[in-house]
Amino acid sequence: MVYKNARIFCSDFVFRMGAFEVVDGCFGQILPEAVPADAVDLQGATVIPGLVEVHCHGNSGADFSDGDYEGLKAMAAYFAQIGVTSFAPASMTLPYDVLDKAFANARRLVDEDPEGLSVLRGIHMEGPYFSYAKRGAQNPDYLKEPDFEGFQALQERCGGLVRIVDVAPELPGAVEFVKQAKELCTVSVAHTDCSYDHAKAAYDAGATGLTHMYNAMPGINHREPGAIPAAAENPAVRAELICDGYHVHPSAVRLAFSIFGGSRMILVSDSGRCCGMEEGTKFELGGQDAWVRGGVGRLASGTIACSATNLYDCMVKAISFGIREEDAVRAASYNPACAIGADALVGSIQAGKRADFLVCSPDYSHRRVFLAGKEL
Repeated sequence: MVYKNARIFCSDFVFRMGAFEVVDGCFGQILPEAVPADAVDLQGATVIPGLVEVHCHGNSGADFSDGDYEGLKAMAAYFAQIGVTSFAPASMTLPYDVLDKAFANARRLVDEDPEGLSVLRGIHMEGPYFSYAKRGAQNPDYLKEPDFEGFQALQERCGGLVRIVDVAPELPGAVEFVKQAKELCTVSVAHTDCSYDHAKAAYDAGATGLTHMYNAMPGINHREPGAIPAAAENPAVRAELICDGYHVHPSAVRLAFSIFGGSRMILVSDSGRCCGMEEGTKFELGGQDAWVRGGVGRLASGTIACSATNLYDCMVKAISFGIREEDAVRAASYNPACAIGADALVGSIQAGKRADFLVCSPDYSHRRVFLAGKEL
């Protein structure tokens, strides 16, 4: 099947008018010179890769940490409908046996690979190796110091599905943990009250991520710079950003992109089970009560717990905040695919990759979703 007259986000991160081919569920030629007469005319629509979500806890009333397989499938179905065609669900700070159950469900979803759902491409292990001071909505009862043996055992039992593991660099043993864990997955700095020196030590040891930049970490201070400048100085580090309009001010969104550049930013939703729920709805998050208040999930204390927004809407919001369209799309597709080691399979419109793509209106208010070349 060939699609023509499309504004295509090409693999060099530039939009070009042209045509593209889908063969056996994968992209074939992009911008072919010869276009068959029976090619499908997209009438100038914008075509972007399927989005890749690497930090999401839940949606549709389900949470990954529930350890419920049908709930995980419901999450994957929702993601597919809104254009997130690959995802790595995030766990919470919980006991290892609870994480084991959730991770086993992730393994099952990968093995069964049901049609018509977003593809689970890994796990983001958010916690329990966090600072008490910057725990945010993480349950303090289950916080632990970095524990490579425990992490390695979890990783082995789920077949190596953990693609990102988070750690606070100031905790005892954190640097050694980074050195060991980096051989198994991306290590990301998160929920930390660390100094610049602690953060730099973690990045020098091999950490390459900054989880939900600005949130659950010190702000940028010119005398005590902290984790953000340490991350910015290391060209190997990518920074996540929750762009729901609540977690981060639009000016700070623009600042993040100006500091890290479009090649190093990753848009995430950090959505909870409340994604899609009405204002005032009560829900559970990591063993704690939370509510949808003011468009975002909050604990009883008022602490922001998670977003109620999806990644597609975060991408659109980023564009509305003044982020270049090319940078926003890249930050929601290719960059996150790189962070979880899936960039050879998805994340860009390129020959040989799986044909997950979205056909969007010029203002992104409407979209059609294609999984492996088949429209949902």
